[in-house]
Amino acid sequence: MKQFDFFEPTDKALRNLPEGFTYEPELITVAQEQSLVSRIRDLPFREFQFHQFLAKRRTVSFGWHYDYSGRQLQKADAIPEFLLRLRTRVARFAKLEPEAFQHVLVTEYGPDTGIGWHRDKAVFGEVVGVSLLTPCVLRFRRKENEKWQRANVAVAPRSAYHLSGPARIVWEHSILRVDKLRYAITFRNLREE
Repeated sequence: MKQFDFFEPTDKALRNLPEGFTYEPELITVAQEQSLVSRIRDLPFREFQFHQFLAKRRTVSFGWHYDYSGRQLQKADAIPEFLLRLRTRVARFAKLEPEAFQHVLVTEYGPDTGIGWHRDKAVFGEVVGVSLLTPCVLRFRRKENEKWQRANVAVAPRSAYHLSGPARIVWEHSILRVDKLRYAITFRNLREE
């Protein structure tokens, strides 16, 4: 796992990354990625609906589903066994118990698809994303006085990133459009009241 040093960085891009961001460039092997993708392709994806709008990306949720119209969590199908095995690896990376991640969102990004600026909904706590097939650019921004502070991270296939603390709460993030099919598996724990 790579924990970025925010005080003595050697690269300007690394200097700007949010506190609470960690990155693991090779969380899984090529064979594990291929196995995951073969299972993911059979999932019951639906176009992502945000209020009355349909996004280009397609998603499927397990454990819990966030209903944007009702602005609440709803129970979803149980997390499949093949994602539970990945959840164990993700939890080790995030230094949490596997059971802490009660929500899994699998997202299919077709060519020319990304996701705009956002913070994950407040009902969720820490976030770990696993990237499959195609590299992407994960962007961060936060308003500081009248200017935006920004940072970009090249996210490789088979890698994982963890958002906690300010990286999760203070900073917004987005994913630039990809040029080929990409899958993302996002694990979230629920925020304690």
